[in-house]
Amino acid sequence: MIQSMAAMGVAAGVTSAVPGVTNVSPSGIITGLPLVHTVTNSSVPQPERNGLGGTDPGPRDIAIDEQNPDLLAPPLTDAGTVPNLKWPFSLSHNRLAPAGWARETTIQELPVSTEMAGVDMRLNPGAIRELHWHPVSEWGIVTVGSVQITCLDADGRMFVDNLDQGDLWFFPEAFPHSLQAFGGVGSEFILIFTKGNYSENDTFLLSDAFAHIPKDVLAKNFRVPVSEVSNLASPSQRYIYPGEIPPTDVTVPEPYGKPPRAFGYHMSNNEPVLQNEAGTVRIVDSSSFPVTGVSVGLVTINPGHMRELHWHPNAEWAYFLQGQGRLTAFASSGTAATFDYQAGDVGYVPSNYLHYVENTGDTPLQYMEVFRSPKFESISLAQWMGVTPPWLVQGNLNVSQAFMSQLPTKKTFLI
Repeated sequence: MIQSMAAMGVAAGVTSAVPGVTNVSPSGIITGLPLVHTVTNSSVPQPERNGLGGTDPGPRDIAIDEQNPDLLAPPLTDAGTVPNLKWPFSLSHNRLAPAGWARETTIQELPVSTEMAGVDMRLNPGAIRELHWHPVSEWGIVTVGSVQITCLDADGRMFVDNLDQGDLWFFPEAFPHSLQAFGGVGSEFILIFTKGNYSENDTFLLSDAFAHIPKDVLAKNFRVPVSEVSNLASPSQRYIYPGEIPPTDVTVPEPYGKPPRAFGYHMSNNEPVLQNEAGTVRIVDSSSFPVTGVSVGLVTINPGHMRELHWHPNAEWAYFLQGQGRLTAFASSGTAATFDYQAGDVGYVPSNYLHYVENTGDTPLQYMEVFRSPKFESISLAQWMGVTPPWLVQGNLNVSQAFMSQLPTKKTFLI
């Protein structure tokens, strides 16, 4: 995940110089006079490219500049104003609970992300994300460890499954569910909600509901004495709370039979749509996971390769799992912007924005493209041009026949 700014500290070779001042605090901040911050190390990134721009002596946050070189010194092809398409989860407020934590990225953190909101959640070994439901659908992927899910459908049929790293789930709107970590490292996962302004903090929690229903009504509903509902757990001690490691083999009542569709999906069952020297692409949508209303492409790009130029009919919510890369988004009307991403970052690309994802590191770049659509859809720029009558492409772009002969007639995904 992204290294915290505090842990990264001040980059080597950076000095603060104020003539005649020697009063420097342990944190490196000069006190007593206005600060003049001078960068003396040539390896520190500067806002310069192709003879444009100039140096930045500071004050500045060099750690952020180093993570975002294409914002500091954009490619000359960038132009105009494009919405911010990046948000690190490390900058999201974290909610700490008795047995884990959760932090979210909604339109409050990333205003362009109007269609989807994301949550990074951690459960300690045995911890339980309490029984709850949402007014929007929830899609999830396990990024660390393993977790047991339960979900009740609208016809009263209970589903239980054990998911490992890389496995997925989908809970339709209003379907009550729970999550519980197994042992070892516990579990961490990414959640996607199908509404950009939806907050995890607005969840309908079972303990919260019980706390706000009169005790006599609860007693009547469950046909028990009032004394049985007079010592309920406080909602403040639930949300994510400690529990015992769950059994892997769980038997539940089935008065209405089994759910006709599984709410969990095991990535081990997935065959890549592409696997070659450039990397791997796996797609999970309703064709392989019938219950889902969300589709995903899990993309691994090897060093020196890139996700081809393309766009989608639906907005893309991206999460970077490992490595580093960059993306340029063309937003029409002569506007484009380039962003750099590291593990732990959220990216968002509005529908129809032409873009690519390039591996800019020395290790594999892995990320997921998530869409609020049951079907994964991607339009390849090169493949479109390759099946279009050639005189139209050549007349439009003034390119040679040699250029035309290199165009593919099928989607390449990675190049």
